[in-house]
Amino acid sequence: MSGLGKGVTTSSIAKLLQLSDQKVSCIKIDPYLNYDAGTMNPVAHGEVFVTDDGGECDMDIGNYERFLNQDIPKSHNITTAQVYSSVINAERKGEYLGACVQIIPHITDEIKNRIRKIAKDEELDFLIVECGGTVGDIESLPFLEALRQMKVEEGPQGVIFVHVTLAPSLDVVGEQKTKPTQHSAQELRRIGIQPDFLAVRCSLPLQEKTKQKIAMFTNVTASDVLSCHDAKSIFEVPQMLYDQGIMDSIFTKFNKVGMLNASANWDKWNEISQKMVNHEDQKIKIAMVGKYVTLADSYVSVNHALKHAGAEIGKSVDIGLIDSESIEDYSILSNYDGILVPGGFGTRGSEGIINTANYARENNIPYLGICFGFQLAAIAFGRNVLKLEDSNSTEIKPDTQNPIVDLLPEQKDVSDMGGSLRLGANDVQIKDGTNAQKIYNSNVISKRHRHRYEINKQYIPEFEKNGLIFSANSDDGKRMEMLEIPSHKFYLGVQFHPEFNSRPGFPEKAFSAFIKATSEK
Repeated sequence: MSGLGKGVTTSSIAKLLQLSDQKVSCIKIDPYLNYDAGTMNPVAHGEVFVTDDGGECDMDIGNYERFLNQDIPKSHNITTAQVYSSVINAERKGEYLGACVQIIPHITDEIKNRIRKIAKDEELDFLIVECGGTVGDIESLPFLEALRQMKVEEGPQGVIFVHVTLAPSLDVVGEQKTKPTQHSAQELRRIGIQPDFLAVRCSLPLQEKTKQKIAMFTNVTASDVLSCHDAKSIFEVPQMLYDQGIMDSIFTKFNKVGMLNASANWDKWNEISQKMVNHEDQKIKIAMVGKYVTLADSYVSVNHALKHAGAEIGKSVDIGLIDSESIEDYSILSNYDGILVPGGFGTRGSEGIINTANYARENNIPYLGICFGFQLAAIAFGRNVLKLEDSNSTEIKPDTQNPIVDLLPEQKDVSDMGGSLRLGANDVQIKDGTNAQKIYNSNVISKRHRHRYEINKQYIPEFEKNGLIFSANSDDGKRMEMLEIPSHKFYLGVQFHPEFNSRPGFPEKAFSAFIKATSEK
């Protein structure tokens, strides 16, 4: 089921293989009919993760990047709509030579071809494929059928199946229940897939008698029933799986026994994973003021980036989620060491963000605004310092008298919402002598974008005369990328999304600078 931990399990197995000196990557299959995650509500589905090459993908792609510390291209997020679109386009071109186009073999062949192409093009030793959804759902059946066929075609030493299941503990009786795992494994076998491993999610370590019972009823060896119990950090899960012998078993199943535990990379990874925990005595409190706070996964990359930066200086980050639509008493923000406003779209909650950005400026509280938080910080300055009446964004108020933020020129004739934003990595030029240059120690950085609106350049001279400077731009000066207030303790806005570049052990520099500023009393 959704939220069980398939993404973390996938990432952890991939990390273990990478630590064993294997060339590895991951694929996420999303059975929904959306072409990509771009138009999906983050409260319902979690954040939209943006790849370097401009893909709007499922948030698990971000998990893969953070665990593996490598960029994952958009081709690694496969959806039903992408598969069906390719097959329909091929049929229209007459590529099936008059055949009756069907789910089997045409849809399943397209799925298999996409998976195999990635493995071949990237010359991978291992490719871990995560199939989203729930076993038995109609929408995921073609994908499971394709994976079943791959096991037949590649042979038992070519494909391994790992099934992530649940063993809940009921408070009433206090025992770990095995029925959910029994029934989902049974359903999977009915489809034609026998799991090689069961990764069993549970709150406490799986008891031996529970393992034995699950093994008996699922036809999986007890040693391959893995306890995936709660951990302080998701980055502890690779070690948890390793300690249960998963690597010996994987290499044995793939007949690669000579490769057992070949890596000397464990020390570095363990050092990074340990830094992510055990700092509860030194907390930094961050107020995250946004529109989608009812689901923490809406901002999962921002949450991780903050924690990466905290771990770098040996502190834990306590994130307080504040709904920008309902906030009324802004004085509560003074209880935090710093304020962060993440990305977003639309009118709802925008006034709360504008007032938050102004409160941070007036009270000298470290502020980091990302995308929407960058744009609305400029609007807050226009209203409260420049006294420009009715300052706003044309996204929020199309007929505003002072459009501090306006539509990108190339967006004016765009009608499709999906895949039409300014997406992916772009070079950002940073001005000499600015705080931005000190933060990044460079004049050129490459950062990922996802926006349709930008700062209106006609207001820049007035801003800079009054103490807010735009310290970076892109596209030969056409677009403003960063703003800062040099007289402030820390006040930074960025049009790009730095959270997508942050990795454990390698925190993104804007987040590092922000967290360091919040820790200085």
